[in-house]
Parts: sequence; C-alpha cells; structure tokens
Amino acid sequence: MKKKIIENIKTIIYALIIALFIRSLFFQPFYIPSSSMEPELLVGDRLFVSKYTYGYSIHSFPFSPKIFNNRILEKKPQRGDVIVFKLPADNRTDYIKRLIGLPGDTVQIISGDLHLNGYKVDKKKIANSIELNCGNQKLKVDFYEETLPNKNKYIAAYNTNASMQFSDKFVVPENHYFFMGDNRDCSKDSRFLSSVGYVNFNNLVGKARIIFFSTGNGVRTKRIFKKIK
Repeated sequence: MKKKIIENIKTIIYALIIALFIRSLFFQPFYIPSSSMEPELLVGDRLFVSKYTYGYSIHSFPFSPKIFNNRILEKKPQRGDVIVFKLPADNRTDYIKRLIGLPGDTVQIISGDLHLNGYKVDKKKIANSIELNCGNQKLKVDFYEETLPNKNKYIAAYNTNASMQFSDKFVVPENHYFFMGDNRDCSKDSRFLSSVGYVNFNNLVGKARIIFFSTGNGVRTKRIFKKIK
C-alpha cells in the first residue's frame, strides 16, 4: 500500500513537471476577462498562446524569475499580431492586445482614422450600428476592416458617436511596442501612457493562436478551434 502511494505521488510530480515544461516553453492557456478585443475575442474565450514565437524572457516562466536579463532565441513580432504581454506598470498582470506600432513608429488618431508614420491606415466599413459589450454597458459601434502596411487585416470597432476622433502623437521608443484593443472605445492600451503605455520587448509573453473553448450564455461551439487573426 505504501509503495503504491509513493508511486502515485511520483506520477503526480512527473505530470506537474511536464505540464510546467510545456506551459513555459510551448503553449499556455489564457482566459479573456474583458471586451477590449471584441469582435475578435469575446469574454469567456479560452485560448492558447505560443510561448516560443518571440523567444523567451523571464516573463515566459511562472513568477518571472530573474534568471537572465534579455530575450533568448528572440524573433521580432509583426504588426497585427495579437499578443499577451505583462503590463509594464507592475510586470505581473497579463494583458492581451493587437500590436500596432513598432520601435520608431509614430502612431496617431486623426479625424477618427488610425495613422502610422504619417500615413492613414486603409480602413473599410463593413457593418453599421453593431452592439458590443463594454464592461456592464453596451456600445453601438461600426465595424471597419483595417489593413496595416504589412497587409495584416483585422476588424476594428469604433463608436458610432465618433467619440475617438483625435489622439496625441505617440513615438514608440527603441525596443518597445505600441498596442491597441480592437474595441477602440473600450480598451485601456498604449494610448494610456500612465497605466499601459509603451511595452518593452522583454514583456511579451507570446502570440495568441487559437481558441480552444468559449462560454457565454452556454458553450459557444462555433468558436471552438477558431484561429485568432
């Protein structure tokens, strides 16, 4: 009996080590708690994030152990990637947003349009007056397909009341990135310099890849195994 208990304990320990290895180096599950990335990601989505896509930093591992300073096996992210990163304010809280600005870029909203490096990002309206969540409230938004300079496309939601018309001009520092939520009027992101701001390369955790499960008013079966764009 004692031998069986010891073997069971060993099995559990081995399983935990394997799970920790996979979670740290390959894929980690995440839960979407807010509506800042609607319509691409909904509250209740559960997704896998690839940890290896941009190489590894201390934030690739649980509790962010200070075992090295820079990224190893680094690969640069691309505009339009949906990325999980550690909030710069505390280096602990996980955020998920879309990468818009690379190091050295200028980013600005002018007359309701996103501008990168002085050029307006191509934007095509595809739906009117759609109701989206914003915390406990509902927003009436228009859907636009935006196309970044590298041809990555995604759907961005803008308030039909045109509340976000102008922003400051943001200049992305070296080795940092600028992120925005797709639900533009319901996202705390790099536009808020005091709370999020520019995100250091070392703070990137991984790239959002696929939704493996989703619940809202029941299970959203159509979202299971949906690739994240």
